[in-house]
Amino acid sequence: MENQLPHLQIGSVGSSWVKQATNQIVMNCADIDIITASYAPEGDEEVHATGFNYQNEDEKVTLSFPSTLQKGTGTLKIDFVGELNDKMKGFYRSKYTTPTGDTRYAAVTQFEATDARRAFPCWDEPAIKATFDISLVVPKDRVALSNMNVIDRKPYPDDENLVEVKFARTPIMSTYLVAFVVGEYDFVETRSLDGVLVRVYTPVGKAEQGKFALEVAAKTLPFYKDYFNVPYPLPKIDLIAIADFAAGAMENWGLVTYRETALLIDPKNSCSSSRQWVALVVGHELAHQWFGNLVTMEWWTHLWLNEGFASWIEYLCVDHCFPEYDIWTQFVSADYTRAQELDALDNSHPIEVSVGHPAEVDEIFDAISYSKGASVIRMLHDYIGDEDFRKGMNLYLTKFQQKNAATVFVQCVLSTARIQHPLEVLKLRSIWLRGSLGKSGKSQWQTYCCCDEYMDQTNGISPYLCGS
Repeated sequence: MENQLPHLQIGSVGSSWVKQATNQIVMNCADIDIITASYAPEGDEEVHATGFNYQNEDEKVTLSFPSTLQKGTGTLKIDFVGELNDKMKGFYRSKYTTPTGDTRYAAVTQFEATDARRAFPCWDEPAIKATFDISLVVPKDRVALSNMNVIDRKPYPDDENLVEVKFARTPIMSTYLVAFVVGEYDFVETRSLDGVLVRVYTPVGKAEQGKFALEVAAKTLPFYKDYFNVPYPLPKIDLIAIADFAAGAMENWGLVTYRETALLIDPKNSCSSSRQWVALVVGHELAHQWFGNLVTMEWWTHLWLNEGFASWIEYLCVDHCFPEYDIWTQFVSADYTRAQELDALDNSHPIEVSVGHPAEVDEIFDAISYSKGASVIRMLHDYIGDEDFRKGMNLYLTKFQQKNAATVFVQCVLSTARIQHPLEVLKLRSIWLRGSLGKSGKSQWQTYCCCDEYMDQTNGISPYLCGS
């Protein structure tokens, strides 16, 4: 890895279990060439695949075996070659300039929503969780990061300029949350009050610009631990600024990636709005460590469970950490108003929307999922009350930790936590999550909201009418 990173990656992946007898295994796979594949049943001989049928449009590959693989545990091993691409998704090259003006490349991942399959063959769906043992072979002068902490770093036997970096096994998690980064970085570090190692990685020479985000993260982790009554489950959290990054940020468990403008603050040349923005983005992504990572939506239809919660509680967190920002005023002018305007468009969509193909999944990462979702959560919080809402969040996170959940589950736990009128929460689903303003218009819709037979007319709850 000098001025250029190689365009090819070579790796292997192994997993185990056959749920029913078959002679074919279908996996997600995109822009990857499989060299060999084999399956070894526990206590039996290895069976080599005899064919690989790629379904490129569906981003799948079918491995065919000469004999039936019986139900039971075993090990599936795949050797493959893939592309270190320039698409800013999957496993890709991120271009940056050094302090001396040289052009360099870092290797970066961005797997959400459906691009882990571009880095390694896998079952790339949020409900199919696994643990990951990650090892990277990298130039010895580069920083290598992944979801977990480094447990071993040793010279690579075939090349004295390389080292092999091994990371601790991850918790059980979805593929879209896997991450690894290789590049040149400086960092600043601290420990949160609850002992979690927090680091902010910056471009070389810009460590000072990571100190504000470090302060925010160190304050945020204990706040969420206390609010949810659920501790952060990993030993460390890294926040890293990426030069070429398509999203604003990505909540990979233990290794959160950010666009530089969403993480770095020049202490000598920054305005208050920039600091507020960084604080909100850090609060948002760290909220995902619980909502999205510890408990993951069952399918992308329920994306709002991730994004709506994070988009609401980021404001609650920043208001706690920096009350001088008066940040809820910004919620009204940014998320609330934006959601109201977009929800009134004829081509708007409900918060819950059925999706299938990866292209459809990408389309729902919009202000309806984020801002309207946050407005609905704010409404629920105000209606239920902070104490009962927190009880519901704790029940949700403990009941479904390391599992998957659908919208109905969070409604059930909130309904259980609600002391008075518990069934009212369940009745919100068809009104707020499966509908939109559409052609009805703002005034007509507001009248409907306040007078709906399912609603308590005294409260008149509406995500666009209630206060903070």
